[in-house]
Amino acid sequence: MTKKSLQTTLIHTDYQAPEGFDAFPPAIHHASTVLFKNVAAMRSGEWKEKNAYTYGLHGTPTTFTLEARLADIEGGTHCLLAPSGLAAIAMVDFALLKSGDDVLLPDNVYNPNRELGRWLSNDFGITARYYDPLIGAGILELIRPDTKLIWTESPGSVSMEVPDLPSICAAAHARGVLVALDNTWSAGLALRGFDLGVDIIMQALTKYQSGGSDVLMGAVITRERAVHDKLAMAHMRLGLGVSADDAYLVMRGLPSMKLRFEAHDCAARTVATWLAARPEITRVLHPAFPDCPGHDMWKRDFTGAGGLFSVILDERYTEEQVDRFVDSLELFGLGYSWGGANSLVMPYRMTTIRRDWQGKGMLVRFNIGLEDTDDLIADIEQALGKL
Repeated sequence: MTKKSLQTTLIHTDYQAPEGFDAFPPAIHHASTVLFKNVAAMRSGEWKEKNAYTYGLHGTPTTFTLEARLADIEGGTHCLLAPSGLAAIAMVDFALLKSGDDVLLPDNVYNPNRELGRWLSNDFGITARYYDPLIGAGILELIRPDTKLIWTESPGSVSMEVPDLPSICAAAHARGVLVALDNTWSAGLALRGFDLGVDIIMQALTKYQSGGSDVLMGAVITRERAVHDKLAMAHMRLGLGVSADDAYLVMRGLPSMKLRFEAHDCAARTVATWLAARPEITRVLHPAFPDCPGHDMWKRDFTGAGGLFSVILDERYTEEQVDRFVDSLELFGLGYSWGGANSLVMPYRMTTIRRDWQGKGMLVRFNIGLEDTDDLIADIEQALGKL
């Protein structure tokens, strides 16, 4: 054994932990540099195969474990992690689109995805066009020879329309076009996207998977190896790594996710039912409610809901009054995102995020957390009194 100075001893140790340790929590492996057994192992390692470790950016046992679990939840085969939901969306776009291509997005798309589409159009020569989220099989008429990707959301952001995914997928595949689904709302629990024909599923793990309102992360899940390989190249080239600590936090939330999701669902329906009976509210946009656009699609394709829905207030209330209502809520935090234990609220100027919004009255989105629903209803009631 080579004799080492104290300084070298601080960096190098001969100790090796014994094998055989096991516990429920997965281990957290921190690594940028990954050590190889020898030169032959270094040269034979293939980062895309995930049968060896090459560099921390491409994965460690911690991130590989999370990817495998997320793929299982969605019924997929391959998974890639990204630092946020938007980063996951960007990975899909940059993997599958090039200058001269066309991408279709629903008009109720997640607004950062809309902004990304605008950037692609302005600076990358990629045409981004928007379609009615309830178009169904009619999307066939919009598909051009240069269309390479169709984005879907079910339900759509903020206004909650539920699309006819099987019809959209059938039309897309008839023209050789891939379909990507933002499945964040259902957390992969209440909607089986691959079974409906979707090719790529994106999720923001920031929501129910984490459950703590303290982690940013996204995932892209696929079944087809050829599609995964294109995504993996974009993942590598864009440097979309995540930290082992964040991956662990998401894994820690997975065992309780279904129980939390169902609790959010039950509470949200209770609060939404109460709101539907209020004279201040003209419409409740909750996919499980009959008057929500696309409700029949929800009944056919979903097995549950979550904690997120929107309401439209009577048009007699001004924006200033609605803002006062939101500011008067005491148990609802004013903030973006959802899926955590704390209830949230957010008012929207719909004409700024939709091309042709025809609704009358201000829209307010609620995330119903895990507080007592009687307390939440009492809070909304006192705030409505401030309108």
